[in-house]
Amino acid sequence: MKKVYVILLNYNGWIDTVECLESVFRNDYPNYQVIVVDNDSPNNSMEYLKAWAEGKLDVFANPNNPLRNLSFPPVPKPIPYIYYTREEAEKGGSPELEEELKNKMPEDITSKYPIVFIQSGGNLGFAGGNNVGIKYSLARGDSDYVLLLNNDTVVEKKFLTELMKITNIRTNVAIIGGKILYYNYPNKIWYAGGKLDLWRGSGYHLNADKKDSELYGIKEVSFVTGCLMLVDKKVFNYIGLFSEEYFLYLEDTDFCHSALQKGFKLYVNLNSKIYHKISSTVSGNQEVSPMAIYYSTRNRLYFMMRRQKKWIRKCIFLGFFGITRLCHLIQWLLERKMGNIKAMFSGIKDGYKKD
Repeated sequence: MKKVYVILLNYNGWIDTVECLESVFRNDYPNYQVIVVDNDSPNNSMEYLKAWAEGKLDVFANPNNPLRNLSFPPVPKPIPYIYYTREEAEKGGSPELEEELKNKMPEDITSKYPIVFIQSGGNLGFAGGNNVGIKYSLARGDSDYVLLLNNDTVVEKKFLTELMKITNIRTNVAIIGGKILYYNYPNKIWYAGGKLDLWRGSGYHLNADKKDSELYGIKEVSFVTGCLMLVDKKVFNYIGLFSEEYFLYLEDTDFCHSALQKGFKLYVNLNSKIYHKISSTVSGNQEVSPMAIYYSTRNRLYFMMRRQKKWIRKCIFLGFFGITRLCHLIQWLLERKMGNIKAMFSGIKDGYKKD
């Protein structure tokens, strides 16, 4: 049973992170260690997370939530932890101290390793924050896989066991994903496989909004979302870590593309299930912030500029600023959302500037 480092990135979301951790420590895979990287949250998240591990803090679990059983009642505490700065973590931390703490782990928790808390020292974005955790795992050199897991998720008991099954039945596997359902609509699919589209500069979710019961099994794909991404650590030696130039959005798309270019394969096991707290209505509409508009616009252009051939780049603007964005632009004009419009054009300008 190969060891897996489970990396959660936190920024001001300690309440979600605690609920996620409560579910992770219930999973039935017997060989994993949890790493929580905090991107210098201004709301004192790290101290709250330590208090939770010490058994001094519980988070309210809504008794009407159908997913409550995944994270409640609380797992036994205290859970031993070790705290590192970014510099300490990237050098591999203190293996001797971690070995001592293993003897203090509660018997009813499936992990036999202490939690690793890492303070990154700044808001490094999704790529930068996760890279800190990945560098720690690489420096330790005692595992074969790294699992990236969004902190605003809860997981089912067999989610990691199901992901790891693929490593035994498929060859040349680089990246593995699972089925991701809406937290507020647990029978509705958010992600169940993905497709990489260079012309539109993104990785697209397949089977979105279908019912959970409609899709099971193992499938080869060309895009796995960073919300739930199991990575064979040998891949980092071939393609490097996540590109920190993106900061927010498209890091996973770029990473998947690099893996495919090196001949690696990507899969999803739809028997592995987690639930994501993405804002959504039944129709799938969601409000987006100017920051989200800026980074998604900038990074899609940047991705296409990096990955497409030079002669194609001249055609990108017309293709990118197509009917979808024209509709958004008209809608925002009618709603007088000038911040959204400004964010989109700033993203277009900066996306081309990065070429």
